[in-house]
Amino acid sequence: MLEWLVALCIVILVVLIWPGSKYFGTDSPPDALLQGLGISQQAAKDKTGRCVSDREQSDGAQTASAGAVTDEKARTVALICKPSALANYLLKHCRTFSNYSPCVGWTWRASAFLQSVYEVCWPYDSPVQFVRDNLQLSDDGLVALDWAVPSYQKRRRTSSHSTSPVLLIIPNSFGKITRNVLKLCETALSHGYLPAVFNRRSHNNTPLTTLKLQQFGDPADLREAVRYIRYRQPAGRLYAVSESSGSGLLLSYLGECGSSSYVTAAVCLSPVFRCQSWFENGLCWPMQWALVLYQKMCLSRYRTVLGETIQTDILFSSCSLRGLEEALFCQTGHVGSAPVAASTGTSSSSATSGAWDAYWERNEPLRDVDEVAIPVLSVCAQDDPVRGDTQSTIPLELFETNPHFFLLLTDRGGHCGFSTQSEGSAAGAFGAVGSAAAPSSGMQSRGTSWSHRALLEFFRATTDFFAAEERAKQLAARRRGLGVGAGGRVFRHRSVSTCKRVPACSHNIHAIYNWQRSYTR
Repeated sequence: MLEWLVALCIVILVVLIWPGSKYFGTDSPPDALLQGLGISQQAAKDKTGRCVSDREQSDGAQTASAGAVTDEKARTVALICKPSALANYLLKHCRTFSNYSPCVGWTWRASAFLQSVYEVCWPYDSPVQFVRDNLQLSDDGLVALDWAVPSYQKRRRTSSHSTSPVLLIIPNSFGKITRNVLKLCETALSHGYLPAVFNRRSHNNTPLTTLKLQQFGDPADLREAVRYIRYRQPAGRLYAVSESSGSGLLLSYLGECGSSSYVTAAVCLSPVFRCQSWFENGLCWPMQWALVLYQKMCLSRYRTVLGETIQTDILFSSCSLRGLEEALFCQTGHVGSAPVAASTGTSSSSATSGAWDAYWERNEPLRDVDEVAIPVLSVCAQDDPVRGDTQSTIPLELFETNPHFFLLLTDRGGHCGFSTQSEGSAAGAFGAVGSAAAPSSGMQSRGTSWSHRALLEFFRATTDFFAAEERAKQLAARRRGLGVGAGGRVFRHRSVSTCKRVPACSHNIHAIYNWQRSYTR
């Protein structure tokens, strides 16, 4: 009871003091932080080629990265990346990047902490329903794909001949389906995408059929899920979006698979880049307490079966995210021999530390970052209370040197929040499913989150850029006399499956549908 009273007092203090103190101080804190990152309000370039331009400059300004002053308080949005033709194209065609007006003044939406908690905890009455596919993997484990469909749609499944793009959504590593994910599914449907939410083993009511849990950055299960999506929708492009700590899984997959990822472009919303230090440093105690409690509640249903291979007393007595992760995957003294291990706790601290470091050598999201071969946009806020300090948690050198990575950095927005002034007065309407290339008016709806509009524009712009590049290459080849034959046909950035090898995960799919379908015909 005392803990709840203390938490209530903290929330009241934050509500009353935090928002106003950000805007009525003597100095402007965002200005100092931006200058610490090398970003100023005036248009200027540094030695890396990064530059910041005023929002009111001409839209045709060709720069490698840009920031935009969004109001009189120097609210900025900076696109940080290596100079390239794609970067120039994004600056010219992605107008949403500079069209961000965060909430200001005495409102709870101006607080990074409160809007982050709101997006995670507050329920959302979504008009979207989900059709679940339980996929049996090569080791008999189960993962689930929840396909989003509008509630008014009678046909619950999409034809395999559909050319609509597929949007693969990876939620946070704790399996919590947040408002942000639900709203993203709703927005993606209204723009002609086929959203599919990936659920790890035991997450979101996915049955745990083996004693193996998915490690933080192990992309093996996601790889099989992507193969199934290509088997089911061979004619549609595949895009990927990850939320919060779920970005670790997406970045690991893109790094390990490289050019064979089958993904056209990807976006990470409020990602956690340096995950080992994130687990070690921990969060503020209200957030960490809530996340630890939620994870224990999800694992408690499997306490008996996990007790065969895990020291459950250590697992459920852990008080930190690191303690839980160590208890699940970093055991030095096994209880039997099984793929899920438990930590020995205080019995051998040195051995546990070595197992912890070895674990992150295999699971650090950026371990194979040089192998990523597609455009990846990261949308981050400087006041993110979950990720931590900007200068120590965001690898700015990665975005300044790798042409595939783009960082859209805002001064305000919290963790997966990015509340705007228009969101406070608009609830948003669910539009009908449009074409894959939806008109800009749909993307500018008042009820659509700014980060969602930005990622959809990023997908459209990258697709158009690669299509234009391919047409230019074909035209140049024809001019040199090296064009394709008269009867040849060129496919544009799309793989069409033929009667080749069927993915391993699809052999057992039809059998498992007979006893696990979450939809009615």
